[in-house]
This record gives sequence, structure tokens and C-alpha cells, in this order.
Amino acid sequence: VGDIKSRLLDHRPVINAETRFFVKEFEEKRGNRESRLLENLNKMVREANDQIESMNLEETNQQLSDIIKREAANHVAERVQQRELEAQKGSQLQANMEKLKEDWSEFLKEQQVLKEEVDEEHAKAVGELGTRFSEKKKDL
Repeated sequence: VGDIKSRLLDHRPVINAETRFFVKEFEEKRGNRESRLLENLNKMVREANDQIESMNLEETNQQLSDIIKREAANHVAERVQQRELEAQKGSQLQANMEKLKEDWSEFLKEQQVLKEEVDEEHAKAVGELGTRFSEKKKDL
């Protein structure tokens, strides 16, 4: 009688079994739903990464081509500047050479004037010495 009474009035084992069944079923359904959600999220993340990578790759390629173009333009600009500097130096050298030629010709003229003055003084000194010697000869 106690066993029948406990089976009829004590529903704990049935409730425990039902609870375990419900929890197990809930976890399976929830687990499947969550795994599907996680798979969908993973798929979306991969697609986003692929798109970002392709966009980044395209942007990187564009930036690299822009950099190469800028480097080429800089190289051309440097060559132009170098040519201008060489031309400027060439014109400065030409101007300096002309100035040096003018200075040299002026120096030669000054030297010629000084030479003539020295020659005149020399001629006077020779003349004076000649007269002195002739006077001394007469005195002797």
C-alpha cells in the first residue's frame, strides 16, 4: 500500500524525469539554433573579411601606383632642377670667365704702364749714370 501510495502521491520522480527531458530537448533545440546563428555569423564575418581584403587590396594597389607616379614625377623634377642648376652654373662660369678676362686685360694694361714707368726711370738713371761717368772721366 505504501508503494502504491507513494507512486500515486509522490510525483517527484516523474517531475524529475520530465524536467530532465525538457532540459535535454531545450538544450538540443537551443544548441542547434545557437550553432546555426554562430555559423551564420561566422559566414558573415568571412564575407566581410573577404570584401574588406579585396577593398584594401584594391586601395593598396591604387596607393602604390600613385606612389610610383609621384616618385617618377619627383625624379623628373629633380632632373629638371639639376639641369637648371647646371645651366645656371654654366652661365655663372661664363660670367666669371668674362670677368676674369677683363680683370686680366686690365692687369696687363696696368703692368704695361708700370713697365713703361720703370723703363723711363731706368733710362733716366742710365742717362744720369752715363753723364756722371763721363764727368768722372773728364775729371780723371
